[in-house]
Amino acid sequence: MTGEREIRPKAGEAEKITINLGHVDLGRIDLLVAEGFYGTRTDLIRTAIRRELDRHEEAVRRSVERRDLELGLRRWSRADLEKARAAGVKLSIQVLGLAVIDPDVTPELALDTIASIHVLGALQASPAVKAALRDRIR
Repeated sequence: MTGEREIRPKAGEAEKITINLGHVDLGRIDLLVAEGFYGTRTDLIRTAIRRELDRHEEAVRRSVERRDLELGLRRWSRADLEKARAAGVKLSIQVLGLAVIDPDVTPELALDTIASIHVLGALQASPAVKAALRDRIR
């Protein structure tokens, strides 16, 4: 099965999140942007998050090992899942990052080959595959 590792997303490959900030914190961010410390609010927030993640890097590494998570980008193709089905293997997908089930994977093939999915990050799959696996996704 094909495994790819990608730690930092490329432009356009990031997941959008929404956060709520108090007015004073937002104003402080705007001040730092206006003073030229950061180009945009997003730059400051992304930098702050990365600093915190770097600060806790060892704890994250230990948790990834303990939980036996695959780190980065992990893709399952139709061929990967057909091989698993032919071998009688049921997959337990555990990813920290981005898990992708290719668009040509049918719901039936996914149901036949995927026992469980646990993704810390994002799961990309067709709506039909996600619906078929909804009770196996946590």
